[in-house]
Amino acid sequence: MADQLIRATAANGGIRAVGVITTRLTEEARLRHQLSFVATAALGRTMAAALLFASSMKREGSRVNIRIKGDGPLGGILVDGGLDGTVRGYVEHPDVELPPTPQGKLDVGGAVGHNGYLYVIRDVGYGYPYSSTVELVSGEIGDDLTHYLATSEQTPSALIVGVFVDETGVIASGGLVIQVLPKAARDEELVELLEARLANLAGFTTLLRSGKSLQDIFEQLLGDIGLEILPEVQLVRFHCGCSHEKVLGALKLFGQAELQDMIEQDQGAEATCDFCGMKYQATEAELVQLLAEMRAESSR
Repeated sequence: MADQLIRATAANGGIRAVGVITTRLTEEARLRHQLSFVATAALGRTMAAALLFASSMKREGSRVNIRIKGDGPLGGILVDGGLDGTVRGYVEHPDVELPPTPQGKLDVGGAVGHNGYLYVIRDVGYGYPYSSTVELVSGEIGDDLTHYLATSEQTPSALIVGVFVDETGVIASGGLVIQVLPKAARDEELVELLEARLANLAGFTTLLRSGKSLQDIFEQLLGDIGLEILPEVQLVRFHCGCSHEKVLGALKLFGQAELQDMIEQDQGAEATCDFCGMKYQATEAELVQLLAEMRAESSR
């Protein structure tokens, strides 16, 4: 099944639901960054969440940045996702691996750490981006992002994200978010029903691996309470906007003295994009041109 995102409503618009499948893009990230099993799960969960968060934004070009910094060996996680369905991200220590939990699951919480912070920045394309910070509650990412939604956006929400990966690669990845809007939050019976169904829902990747589609999962959760699945199916993908030209522009940040040293000592420079792992080579001639431009700008 193609990586995709769908939106739905229920209870006469009182419930908002979004689901996303990210299997292929998570596998691409795994290969690009040479991720361990637990690093694949951590990054895959965060990328799915970024796409779910960005789906609620309205303005073209809007993006969400999620940064997770815990005290575990994985180090930091940084993900950038957009309303356009593109996402990219990386982990600080991609080769970290941990033994499975007693339940036989990947120990994402142990890898991320149980203490630390989750940072979310929403850039709506104009003005100052909106940012919020919350403490980690488990390091499992889904719990932490649900805590963020309840604390920072004050909307009763359930967020489920999952990644199933084995020796052959990523088999299933994605997630869903269900939010109870104010018009439905007053209906205690509805809220209790939804909570019970979510609690009894089989793991998200388990459902995908059994052949369930996003539509099937929504029918299971919301089918008898006025479910309306919106017709648009949005394709999502791993995409990084880095380029040779952007790398050259970034080299200016090193300053004139450092650029001169690169020219004299290395006869060029190599830069690697953290988000996608792409390597770029800047030739000696390009560095000389950059240095000339900087000197011309500073003399004005």
